[in-house]
Amino acid sequence: MQMYSYVKAIAEEIRGLAVEFDLPIVTATQSNRAGASSSDPEMSDVAESFGIAATADLMLVLICNEEMMEKGKIMVKQIKNRFADMGVFKKFKLGINRLQFLLYDIPQDGEDADNNDEGGSVNFFRPVKKVDTSKFEGIA
Repeated sequence: MQMYSYVKAIAEEIRGLAVEFDLPIVTATQSNRAGASSSDPEMSDVAESFGIAATADLMLVLICNEEMMEKGKIMVKQIKNRFADMGVFKKFKLGINRLQFLLYDIPQDGEDADNNDEGGSVNFFRPVKKVDTSKFEGIA
């Protein structure tokens, strides 16, 4: 089986589990060489298989440079979103505690925000419903 088909099948199985159990699943992938050296990665910069990008509902890229690292910030860029308008908060910054990898909202100023004229905090994420963990009993 080709690598493209194999990786795409894995992505489809993971998405299938999310649909079956009605919950969000977050996974990570790496970029290809072009994406690794880019300050503005795109969907075409996903490594291994474009099948991952074709299958995912939401794809976010985390971008960081030395200046952001010193300020405890990380840039988030939407490269795919089936749930919302990608023109709203296409790019935004979050605060990051690197020791615990905690992400948190920070005020967005004109320098940090893209498509956010009002300033204030980004409320990009919708509240997640509480998951009924009894669905997972017996799963090892």
